[in-house]
Amino acid sequence: MSWNTFGRVLRFTTWGESHGPAIGAVVDGCPPGIALSEADIQPFLDARKPGQNKFTTQRKEPDAVRILSGVFKGETTGTPISLLIENTDQRSKDYSEIANTYRPGHADYAYDAKYGFRDYRGGGRSSARETAMRVAAGAVARKVIGEVRILAYVAEIGGDRIDPANFDRDEIARNPFWCPDAEAAKRWEKLVDDARKAGSSLGAVVECVATGVPPGWGAPVYAKLDSDLAGGMMSINAIKGVEIGDGFDAARLTGEQNADAMSPSENGPEFAANHAGGIAGGISTGQPVVCRVAFKPTSSILTPVASIDREGKATEVRTKGRHDPCVGIRGTPVVEAMMALVLADHKLLHRAQCG
Repeated sequence: MSWNTFGRVLRFTTWGESHGPAIGAVVDGCPPGIALSEADIQPFLDARKPGQNKFTTQRKEPDAVRILSGVFKGETTGTPISLLIENTDQRSKDYSEIANTYRPGHADYAYDAKYGFRDYRGGGRSSARETAMRVAAGAVARKVIGEVRILAYVAEIGGDRIDPANFDRDEIARNPFWCPDAEAAKRWEKLVDDARKAGSSLGAVVECVATGVPPGWGAPVYAKLDSDLAGGMMSINAIKGVEIGDGFDAARLTGEQNADAMSPSENGPEFAANHAGGIAGGISTGQPVVCRVAFKPTSSILTPVASIDREGKATEVRTKGRHDPCVGIRGTPVVEAMMALVLADHKLLHRAQCG
């Protein structure tokens, strides 16, 4: 099994490689009668696509999506929705020098150890190019959960955090970092640019908040909303950590500090806090679902790093080509997409069991 499929009721499968002719996704289980067009999907792909500024990879891909099936007269039919994006700006020659060398931090050695073969052109299947199709599939999922609003933003780059007191939702669209803090965004310009010029890279923390999630989505034990959310986020390239709600900070609180106290109101319980991140016992509480993810620094750097080749001989690797100095920046729309896909799947799971 290659495990290229995610989800239970709303399932999506991605296919394709970074330097192949195209990449694609098949979304199955989407209810019929939902208005859907390429124009509904394209804005989310435009937010993720490369080459938009000097702080991201300069690979130029229009990422224009085509719907090949599953939609008729502008509405979903209930059959598999096939999505296609052509690759137009591959430069495979950039990777010829590492055809027989393993790049530290990348999946090169692990793929070779598993399959005895690897596509070295941009990492092949392990490339973050695959995430464009998650964003496309996530746009379909958003149509399934129209009652939910999802917002992701970069909360930290290279150890420099935003100030929550400066949080401005509108600021996120005004800078290239998906940053809600204008002062932090100014600092990050120099921080990321210095890393780029030095041939190095930086890590990032992305926070994602879903509001409008009703209570009841999720299931006990083996289909918990938070466990599926964590699994979905960890499947994104370069993510090395996931927190729900307060996450690891909850371990530093006392029981009374961590409790999300409730009081009665006309609209159901009113919570005094949201340490749990909107999920209790694996089931949504009606509060905002909050998730944070940690992106490692991009492994493709110009600084020489010790490694080995396929024969086991010592060597050094400098990764040429076009790469993101901070992969968390373009990873932000991908985090939103995975949130949408998990929530849509759980909405349909809840409807299947509880009506």
